Amino acid sequence: MANNILLAIQAVICVLIIVSIVMQQRGTALGSAFGSEGGAYSTRRGIQKNLLWLTVALVIAFLALAILLI
Repeated sequence: MANNILLAIQAVICVLIIVSIVMQQRGTALGSAFGSEGGAYSTRRGIQKNLLWLTVALVIAFLALAILLI
């Protein structure tokens, strides 16, 4: 019973991780993936920074649940 609850929580966290990664902006389309923006580094501010930390926290929670389920 407890394993099923943990698996359900892990599935929800997984979906939240996917959503938070998709919401993060990284330039325009695929051009930035191939370095067409000159490779300039920009710092994250405001909601981008909070979204990054939310993603990190969700990944840590996901990994902790995975260890608990072993």
